[in-house]
Amino acid sequence: MSDKNELTTTQTKEVQPAAEQKRLEQVVRPPVDIFEDESGITVHADMPGVSKERLNVKVEGDTLSIEGTVDIPMPENMEPLYAEVRATRYERSFTLSPEMDVDKVEASLKNGVLTLRIPKREEHKPKKIEVKVG
Repeated sequence: MSDKNELTTTQTKEVQPAAEQKRLEQVVRPPVDIFEDESGITVHADMPGVSKERLNVKVEGDTLSIEGTVDIPMPENMEPLYAEVRATRYERSFTLSPEMDVDKVEASLKNGVLTLRIPKREEHKPKKIEVKVG
């Protein structure tokens, strides 16, 4: 998935500020799956090892930010000589469409997967039109 691709038909796309290019080498971008239905979007972000206490999900303006840190416990007074896992921080940001109701975002964390449900504003949800006979 490219950073500039549209993620849903509601124009939700990922934000990649130029100032963060250098930091990306030290930060893990969690893989995400994004689904849209008529009532909103659902985001699943894989963030293994992140606890609820070390997770930060926020919306500022039209930007949804997901951040989390993994605590890798080390025995007291020990320092690793070699470590394959260096990045212990997850970060990802998305620009939300104005159709989304950011005041009603719901978040849950289960088995290392963060699930966000972002509903559409009522005025953007499909309306069924009743057809009268006669």
